[in-house]
Amino acid sequence: MKGQELDAWLASMVSLLQPKEVVWVHGGEEEHQKVLQALVKEGVATPLNEKLRPNSFLFRSDPRDVARVESRTYICSDTQEEAGPTNHWMAPAEMKEKLLPLFKGVMQGRTLYVIPFAMGPLSSPFVKCGIQLSDSFYVVANMALMTHVGDKVLAKIKESSFVPCVHSVGAKGSDAKWPCDPEHLVVAHFPREREIWSYGSGYGGNALLGKKCLALRIASVLAKDEGWLAEHMLIVGITNPEGEKKYFLGSFPSACGKTNLALLTADLPGWKVETVGDDIAWIRPGKDGRLYAVNPEAGFFGVAPGTSWQSNPKAMETIARDTLFTNVALTSDNDVWWEGMGVVPKQPVINWLGETWDGKSKAAQPNSRFTVSIKRCPTVDPAWDSPEGVPISGILFGGRRSSRVPLVMESQDWTQGVLYGAALSSETTAAAEGAVGQLRHDPFAMLPFCGYHMGDYFAHWLSFAKLPNLPKIYVVNWFQKDSEGDYLWPGFGANTRVMKWIFERSKGEHEGKKTAVGLLPQEEEIDVKGLSLKEGAMKQLLAFDKDGWKEEAAELQNYFKRFGSHFPSALTMELDKWAKQ
Repeated sequence: MKGQELDAWLASMVSLLQPKEVVWVHGGEEEHQKVLQALVKEGVATPLNEKLRPNSFLFRSDPRDVARVESRTYICSDTQEEAGPTNHWMAPAEMKEKLLPLFKGVMQGRTLYVIPFAMGPLSSPFVKCGIQLSDSFYVVANMALMTHVGDKVLAKIKESSFVPCVHSVGAKGSDAKWPCDPEHLVVAHFPREREIWSYGSGYGGNALLGKKCLALRIASVLAKDEGWLAEHMLIVGITNPEGEKKYFLGSFPSACGKTNLALLTADLPGWKVETVGDDIAWIRPGKDGRLYAVNPEAGFFGVAPGTSWQSNPKAMETIARDTLFTNVALTSDNDVWWEGMGVVPKQPVINWLGETWDGKSKAAQPNSRFTVSIKRCPTVDPAWDSPEGVPISGILFGGRRSSRVPLVMESQDWTQGVLYGAALSSETTAAAEGAVGQLRHDPFAMLPFCGYHMGDYFAHWLSFAKLPNLPKIYVVNWFQKDSEGDYLWPGFGANTRVMKWIFERSKGEHEGKKTAVGLLPQEEEIDVKGLSLKEGAMKQLLAFDKDGWKEEAAELQNYFKRFGSHFPSALTMELDKWAKQ
């Protein structure tokens, strides 16, 4: 929508929503602190121990409103074929007919907050702006950390354009501390109109519409139309002992080590890892034929359980202050705690439901979160908000696979690398639905986030093959197990050893060993000095299982049938090579 259409659009929305008042978000730290204090006064936020965790707050949602709801998330393209087989679809007119009665008068007695926000550095030619209308003060507080908000963004919008984002927690007339309407929850994306409507939830990606909704689902369509890529990827900068720096992208499904890699603590002397972004990358070709990536976000919205000083010390440093926590436990000294954080605190502990914890059930909700500015990260890269982005030397795809997929391998060309992304899959854990160890496909880790037909999305990736200076593409797998069910690779800081090989391969170093599915390292090419590995571990970690990859190819051929004629023939031909090796 054009910036000059803003006033008319807002007037029409006020008429529909019927709020008691309209309040603009202007941005800035002073306003942010006033919002937080107002949330405390309303009883929605609990201030934490100022000495232990300064300027930090705990929120508890309604127990029915704790996560993204993919089954209620829709892509409302003109035809179902445009949305493809991986998205829930509803015709735009039908969806609007469903939405308008829900939104009519929903904000009676409430305040409508108008949040101008920008995804990406405001000075970047690639920035995308939105206006989110919301009746949730919690959303205002989170958007101030996750995006750039306020008057500077509004000035940008008035001279260009914006994505209209309409959000309400629903439950008209409710005076609950966390109103929501999960029975009627819907998150609707309109790719042609570039609009987002969300009703019934105040939590996470359902309500913070700049994140998955704009930065991935709508942006992926914009990217296809404009010749770039909007991806569910981390961005890290790695510097070797000689001071040479390179940037890498990483795409990982849930529970596969994405955050740990984004905030990696190097375990090799002289190596340094810095964070550009932990979740989303917007990638564009530069004039030099290289790919450049921008982090469109300004903060982290991370999963709390499992985060600890052992698993991710940099994350723990990041959330030491100025952080919003949602649905974690509250300790007796007024600090936060969750499963996997470390020593269980002494009782009484108040669980995420606001009740005394019994020590048996979950103290923190499994999808509990922390929201914090990226500027709090001790390893934030100096170029994290570079307007032009950072040049990319390698792209990683990683899943949780107990066998077959080696520790690391490199694609022989761009087409094979795109197949790596399309073939990305992971074995489910005890925290996921379904049987443990069941293979779940998640192409490019974009299954819930691609805003159009995924077969066309694969073809869009292939269209970049003509660029002269493309990064190399890799598969990594930290999760191989031995015959006794133990992990062969220690992971965490040890992953620096794999990144070292990738870094050096991006310069043309190491010969490796060629296979039909890619280039694998020779054992001696991976620096394992100082690691405690089982005898024969490296041999198994870098083994090429020819028969196993034939089975992999057959399974993938069956999976890719769902994309029909949209599935690119180039990937079919590449997969045939795997099957016929």
